[in-house]
Amino acid sequence: MDFDLSPELAALQESVRRLARDKVKPRAREIDTTGEYPADIFEAFRDADLLGLCLPTELGGSGAGILGLTIAIEEVAKYSNSAALMLLLTRLPAGPILIAGNDDQKQRYLPGIARGELRAGFGLSEPQAGSDVAGIRTKAVPDSAVGSEGGWILTGTKCWMSGVREADWYTVFAKTGDPASRAHDSITAFIVERSWEGVSVGRTDHKMGVRGVDTGELILDGVRVPAENVIGEVGGFRLAMLGLNAMRPIVAARGIGLAEGALMYATEYVKGREAFGGTISDFQGIQWEIAKMAVDIEAARLLTYRSAWMADQGKFTKEYVPFLSMAKYFATELAVRASGLAVQLLGAAGYMEDHPTELWYRDARQLTIVEGTSQVQLGLIARGVLAHDLWWD
Repeated sequence: MDFDLSPELAALQESVRRLARDKVKPRAREIDTTGEYPADIFEAFRDADLLGLCLPTELGGSGAGILGLTIAIEEVAKYSNSAALMLLLTRLPAGPILIAGNDDQKQRYLPGIARGELRAGFGLSEPQAGSDVAGIRTKAVPDSAVGSEGGWILTGTKCWMSGVREADWYTVFAKTGDPASRAHDSITAFIVERSWEGVSVGRTDHKMGVRGVDTGELILDGVRVPAENVIGEVGGFRLAMLGLNAMRPIVAARGIGLAEGALMYATEYVKGREAFGGTISDFQGIQWEIAKMAVDIEAARLLTYRSAWMADQGKFTKEYVPFLSMAKYFATELAVRASGLAVQLLGAAGYMEDHPTELWYRDARQLTIVEGTSQVQLGLIARGVLAHDLWWD
């Protein structure tokens, strides 16, 4: 058992750390204030070959895998979770294609992601179907105009989609069976191109945090999708779950990075803040809070790196879900606690926009909701224990 990063991953970590300090850190507040998409950060990621970390070399990626992307996102999230989300979106929509797509789909849609020529979004959630994935109502009906060729017509609205305005194509899940059915074989994944007739972006959301990468609606109004754009088999609900399972460590990395950034900033502040004839850091109560948070950060890192290592080996099926969910649950809840502690350690100053602590505090809340809430993760972990997928005997 070796806990050291490989030389390649260690070099990746160091290069992204420098990039995050030089490019992301100075822009974090402006991105949050304006809410404008940071094209310069995207270009910096492209120039550093970070957009294809999860993609194999034969598709133009670097083959660093989920662990490589996890390490990169951790570094970026120390300063901006919006920028970290941009990296996450290089894997989330591509995941179902990597898992079940055919060679033609992979060659058409994935190399452009690595080169920075294409961007993508992931369409699963709907207004009445967030955690309740089986409740989606977007429907796909056979396209009679193409006869036996097997095309589909999609109609519905997806919501809360990150990067919806910037995306060139979307991975979209729709009901190919009865829209009222909750059967798993009634849901199928499709690749939908932004330029197709009937595809439009609806309202974009006004968010508490993670600004700069738009979240909003994707409207599908009788969109004709050719048969070759079905991902995997018709009736692919399991594909949605596999795709999300593999993403758990990547979301967890956003939490770890945020927690690290918040604790480091607050620690430097209390070391220099004079009070009561010394500094705030002289007080044992303050030291203990810092120590406890440092322990939690390292525990979250171990959970997350292990889960990323597992996902890279294809271990994201049912029996491995508890381990993946642990990382997502613990690391994102940690982000909330760490950002809250940072605000508290700075006192009144921490509540002001003069410091990034209030930004981290707002951003952290998103992480416990997206791609499976903390409560969903706890349910999955408990189910794994009850089924003895997670057992110690």
